[in-house]
Amino acid sequence: MKILYKQKIGFIGLGKLGLPCAEAIAQKGFDVTGYDIARVSHHKITIKETIKDLVSDRDIVFVAVPTPHEPGYDGSKPTSQLPVKDFNYDAVKKVIAKCDEHMTRDQTLVLISTVLPGTIRRELAPLLNNTGLVYNPYLIAMGTVANDMINPEMIMIGTEWGLKGKLCRERSELLESFYNTVCENYPRVEMGTWEEVESMKIFYNTFISNKIALVNMIQDVAQSLGNMNVDKVTEALAKSTQRIVSNKYMKAGMGDGGACHPRDNIALRWLAKELRLGYDLFESIMTAREKQAENMASEILKHGKNIYFTSDSYKPGTSLVDGSYSLLVQHYVTKQGGQIVHGFDNPVEVIVRVHESDKISTDSKTVIFDPWRSYPKAENVVYYGKYTQLQEKN
Repeated sequence: MKILYKQKIGFIGLGKLGLPCAEAIAQKGFDVTGYDIARVSHHKITIKETIKDLVSDRDIVFVAVPTPHEPGYDGSKPTSQLPVKDFNYDAVKKVIAKCDEHMTRDQTLVLISTVLPGTIRRELAPLLNNTGLVYNPYLIAMGTVANDMINPEMIMIGTEWGLKGKLCRERSELLESFYNTVCENYPRVEMGTWEEVESMKIFYNTFISNKIALVNMIQDVAQSLGNMNVDKVTEALAKSTQRIVSNKYMKAGMGDGGACHPRDNIALRWLAKELRLGYDLFESIMTAREKQAENMASEILKHGKNIYFTSDSYKPGTSLVDGSYSLLVQHYVTKQGGQIVHGFDNPVEVIVRVHESDKISTDSKTVIFDPWRSYPKAENVVYYGKYTQLQEKN
């Protein structure tokens, strides 16, 4: 696939997201055409009457149609009592299918609408026969869509197999070349599979939601407790750039442990009840922590029943076991029928690498279970949280 300096661009969906983005691209000197079910006109974007007309000569076709929730699920009214529901993908499906009818393998179809992890492979990929779909969601805010699009924090590009396979790699490079021309702030580019990029987008948003909820809980505590200015607390936390506002604790692995963190969350459950806040964020945190340990134990036991943990401690290089996540996982291993082996005198089927710095010396028959995904790759090593069976596809 030849990468042109300025590709011909098509935009399907000229609403609150699509139109500002299409305008911004046109202002950069690109040939941009657009289509929307609502008849629109624009002085910088050539409007097409049908999807067939729009895609006919485009190098890249962006799909920006809505993926709405049902009425009542936008958060402007209480939703916690309602049944949980996915987004509605009907409009996206219709557009993707229609595009595929008229596009070729040499064209690139790009979805920028928000979808949940797993949606593209499950719902959209089966609709494709003639072209390839790239997932490229935007990190934008209403009111600053155009500026956010050309000055993004990062560009996320997801293809069927990540960078495996010739066409996946070419489509990713095509989009990267496009954004190198469009963007003004030289953003970093994150490439991955559909699922990886779907998750980057949705969890980026929910990190913000969780952050706001936690900060606003401090506000509720200040209001209920008295003698406390919420801004004094949050401003002190906002300046804490070693752990809170940093890349610390952003690698998945063994869960939180130690003499402070778990017990603090447990104690804050009591405070939430004592102050009658009416909600308990920390119950959810502790429930998630325990369920995550139980899930890990289940995965460990798929590889054997006699399990050796490289450490009982919560911190490498110490013998400290207060709030040990290793011991919590061991609890669930035992509860599910496994046997914890202490020392190598007894038969060991699985070695769990508790700390990323833990060294392991063993034969190739013993499974090494690595939650950190950094132990040297070998046939007997299991990387927890990393699906490694993706096939290359051209």
